[in-house]
Amino acid sequence: MTERVPEAPIGVAIIGGGPAGLSAGLQLVRANRRIAILDSNRPRHSATLQSHGFLTRDGASPLELRRLGREEFEGYPSAIFAQAMTREVTPLTADEARAAGFPDGIGFRVRGTGIRGAADVEYIARRVLIAAGLTEELPPLPMIRAYYGTALHSCVECDGFEKTDKPLVLIGETADLFARALLISRFSSDLIVFTNGADTIRAEQEAQLSAIGIRVERRAIDDIVGEKADMTGVRLADGEVIPRVGGFVRPRWNAPVEFMGELPIERDDWGLVVTDERGETAVRGVYAVGDIVPPGPQQLIIAAGNGARVAAKLNMDMIRGALGVGLIDE
Repeated sequence: MTERVPEAPIGVAIIGGGPAGLSAGLQLVRANRRIAILDSNRPRHSATLQSHGFLTRDGASPLELRRLGREEFEGYPSAIFAQAMTREVTPLTADEARAAGFPDGIGFRVRGTGIRGAADVEYIARRVLIAAGLTEELPPLPMIRAYYGTALHSCVECDGFEKTDKPLVLIGETADLFARALLISRFSSDLIVFTNGADTIRAEQEAQLSAIGIRVERRAIDDIVGEKADMTGVRLADGEVIPRVGGFVRPRWNAPVEFMGELPIERDDWGLVVTDERGETAVRGVYAVGDIVPPGPQQLIIAAGNGARVAAKLNMDMIRGALGVGLIDE
């Protein structure tokens, strides 16, 4: 079998084609950079029928936003969009990077496996931008996926308005449940917080919630119940069914950066990728943006804005690297 010949060197390999990655890619091709986006077409929010709060696209589906963003990105001659699952990112030696035309001696080899019939890809890139998003782990309830994206959501800012004045749930086992409950109280006073047996809401927090009419239910959950497509309640482990029509769930998140191998990517206590103020990780030349960095999942418009911001810093990094004038913005 003939070894695949890498394409001509590119400026940035962007891993992930969601709002953050597409926004960064658009800014960088407009800076006359040759940019490749590798996207596995497995967005975390694919179950959501509508996205909200994105100016000029309120109510559009997340998949439609991605389609439009990809069309805009691919409208530029230096844009490359690869339907591929990134499998390996390895740094070049300084000599290899300079031989590829990268004057600051920084570069990476990025390999991806084609999906849905697309060819495998291999790029030599000056910089890498991780915008791969997160994978989520929902509470292990048999029917929760059946209502996720319709009756149940994870983003209060994205979907709270549509839940106004309805009897709602908040299900989760994380330490930020109290703050999430306060957010939801703007939309409905008929809210029950289910901790599923976890000790994540302190007694004084429960008292504060009770003062504004929000109940905390600490008993273990058996499952979500409903009739056909409509959620009707939460069944507890003791058999009691508490009527509810929808609400919010707080997943646990995982930043899928296995393709970075042994490179020392720093993570915080939530497992998110830590970056500096420019968006660069602990690995020189590797940047990260979007849900994968603290504070984690955000509205799509915020992810897109962050993508544009980091792209500007990344572009300046490459300009300074080419001219040998250092990293610091002035």
